[in-house]
Amino acid sequence: MKRTLLFLAVCSLPLSATTQTFADFLDYFSGISNPVVQQQKVDSLMAEIAAFPLIEGDTTAIFLYQDDQATSVGVAGDFNGWDPGNGPLTQAGSTDLFYRSYIFEPNARLDYKFVVGSNWILDPLNPNTVLGGFGPNSELAMPDYVQPWEIVYDPDIPHGQVETFQFTSQILGQSHQVQVYLPPSYQSATNRSYPSAYFQDGQEYLSLADADHTLDNLIANGDISELIGVFVRPNDRNSEYAGAERVQYRQFFVEELVPYIDANYRTVDDPARRAVLGASFGGNISALISFNHPDLFGLCGLHSGAFWPNSYETNGVVLDGPAKEIRVASVWGSYEGSLSGNMTMVGDELLLQGYDLYSNEYPEGHSWGLWRATLDELLIFFFPPGLTPAPEVVPTASSLVLFPNPARERVTLDRTSFQGEVVLLNAFGQEVLRTELQGPELELPPRLAPGLYWLLIAEEGRQRAVGRLAIE
Repeated sequence: MKRTLLFLAVCSLPLSATTQTFADFLDYFSGISNPVVQQQKVDSLMAEIAAFPLIEGDTTAIFLYQDDQATSVGVAGDFNGWDPGNGPLTQAGSTDLFYRSYIFEPNARLDYKFVVGSNWILDPLNPNTVLGGFGPNSELAMPDYVQPWEIVYDPDIPHGQVETFQFTSQILGQSHQVQVYLPPSYQSATNRSYPSAYFQDGQEYLSLADADHTLDNLIANGDISELIGVFVRPNDRNSEYAGAERVQYRQFFVEELVPYIDANYRTVDDPARRAVLGASFGGNISALISFNHPDLFGLCGLHSGAFWPNSYETNGVVLDGPAKEIRVASVWGSYEGSLSGNMTMVGDELLLQGYDLYSNEYPEGHSWGLWRATLDELLIFFFPPGLTPAPEVVPTASSLVLFPNPARERVTLDRTSFQGEVVLLNAFGQEVLRTELQGPELELPPRLAPGLYWLLIAEEGRQRAVGRLAIE
């Protein structure tokens, strides 16, 4: 039995002098009446295809399936609601080839599977797959789609550490697995506090979205400030995020989990530096937590927030009443049905109410492929570089003389005997520079805002000297 499964996005196929695209091939094929010759031409076509997937222009994708035992074949994916009945393939004459073409945006990225009879299968000749909550899917990436670099583990940069423990909630009467990401400097900078981000579906954000790699890479690249990540695994996500336990789960978060994390890790106790985020129903509960408790969570991240449960209860919580001190970041896909329209409407209303909003829509579906590739956008919006709150200035540290003062491009220190770090803080206590002391002269970061700053010298986690510096 011959069985070949292909995804084909055709790009000037070298079929013959008269057939340059798959459409040309079909025109040529339609003039052949001999079944034996038809099959020969199909086999020749398949043999000529050197790489999968291929692209026709920027927008045409053609699915091909070859199987001499198949009687019905469909393709199911983000683009047709995962309904193979909406994506039947056509058989080419009396051959074993089945095909169907689609038009997609040049930067679309979509999950799909073939359905042969009752069997849902991956495309074995397309090496690109995306893991999801129900296992892997084949990935179709159109020509202008850019694969996310930040999810790839880089052995040459500093890495954070992930701790795992069980946290027992008295409110819910059960335990949840919690994993805490500690940034690279956490163990050495013992007098430093960090902002925090709480993730719903925590295990999936780590295993399917590679959130720890994303944090490492963005920190190393200077795209975000260092932060603590709290990844919470649900026990029953439907009930806890959108169903009967959603109120108790919200109370567990704000009354038990956050106080525990703040007491046991060096977090910044400031809603403007504490985020809660999630995907789908995880976005739903994140919005319920943040908008009911803006005094704790001033940053709300939505990956395809599914707000429809309980007659769109979350829409009312988010949009009704006076605006709150919350910054919102929202990303969704245009292939997500009614969810796309609701996310667009919610975003428009938030802007009208004066919220600080980041939002983006991509030609993708309800997939971890979308969420893993856009986590960086949420983190960069919430935690820009150079804004990590640093330790309080210790008044008893030795006085440090700086000149010139005021300064603009560089400053000279009156001592170099300390072999430690130099930290520059702005008037809000936010770190704008951290570097090793190399000599008496220190080059200042470009484009510093005029004003007063603290310059600290730290050695072995302790402040040794401190001075005030004016920037012109």
